[in-house]
Amino acid sequence: MRFAALVLAFGLAVPMGAAAGLALEVRAAVLRVDYPKLAPISRYDDRPDDLGFAGAVLATEDNSTTGSFLGQTYATETVAAAPEAAADALDAILAEGTRIVVLMAEEPEFLALADRAGPDVLVLNALARDTALRDGECRANVLHIAPSEAMMADAVAEFAIWKRWSRWFLIHGSNPADLAMAEAYRRAAAKFGAKIVEEREFEDTGGSRRTDTGYVQVQRQLPVFTQDPKEHDVVIAADASDVFAPYLPFNLWTPRPVMGAAGLRPVTMHGAHEAWGATQFQRRFEALTRRYMRDEDYQVWLALRVVGEAVTRTGTADAMALRDYALSDAFELAAFKGVPVTFRRWNGQLRQPVLLYDGRITVSVSPQDGFLHQVSPLDTLGLDAPESACAAFERG
Repeated sequence: MRFAALVLAFGLAVPMGAAAGLALEVRAAVLRVDYPKLAPISRYDDRPDDLGFAGAVLATEDNSTTGSFLGQTYATETVAAAPEAAADALDAILAEGTRIVVLMAEEPEFLALADRAGPDVLVLNALARDTALRDGECRANVLHIAPSEAMMADAVAEFAIWKRWSRWFLIHGSNPADLAMAEAYRRAAAKFGAKIVEEREFEDTGGSRRTDTGYVQVQRQLPVFTQDPKEHDVVIAADASDVFAPYLPFNLWTPRPVMGAAGLRPVTMHGAHEAWGATQFQRRFEALTRRYMRDEDYQVWLALRVVGEAVTRTGTADAMALRDYALSDAFELAAFKGVPVTFRRWNGQLRQPVLLYDGRITVSVSPQDGFLHQVSPLDTLGLDAPESACAAFERG
């Protein structure tokens, strides 16, 4: 098939340089900060060595497929580093001339690395969910691919309200990340009209979570811990540390649905999702990795596909030009979620549906029917423009 026919078949607007056969090299890097963590509660949750990096390989293949028609080549470097070595790892990436960096780091390392990268480097956040990063701590060189904690909490809240489960029993952990997640659910309750009838804190006392003694201890604690709550429709679990939430279903004193960190969970992607053409996407990932896709893999894949789409449409690999195009009204990207994803121009957050997953199937997808917004129903999830204190982006 001739080049012009391929262009028409793929519906591509080809820049003049590409049409003339000029080669364009697009270089990116994925920097993953590896934090010390306890073993997860379940062996099924063991972290694969290629977490996130596998998404980068698949995205680079996808970008290269289109790029081969347009005279574009894609190369993606993957780097893992401990928190104390992350700054040096970033410096080495930048020293090679790379100006597009997908960052898998938690706050505050994320902020420090984004600032270290500088204003001419496009940083794509594929992990950190802190709402503050989309609010007063936003950065103009950052595009957020990972949903914020507020978006995930709002996705759960919309489903609960749609089901008319408006009375919530909120159980949260004692670690800082747990408290931040709990605050996101408080905000979601106020936003959508739910009532938190009671809150309890489950203290993290440390120790093994996979031994027989650890299992028995939590199993025995939870029925007593949840005894005699106020009348409620649903239990909301805020346990970012993965200490107790998986044990909540079937160990509650009063039987109720569990949502949040266990039971029905908000995710960006999971291995059983097959709607909107995702079956072929999942099969390609599984053929590549011999495992199922996780949130982190999808978020890195999506970050690099944002880059690939912007390069295709603009014909440039300049980091800031790609950022500006991604934030424009012209940008949209298919993401196997039923609607194109776009960016919020006021804080650089990617609008996207959130899947509600019970461990086997997609039970529902938020935003829910009937939750309306003057711009996009997707803007019912997370900080809307009037709610965000981000001043680094042009408002719009």
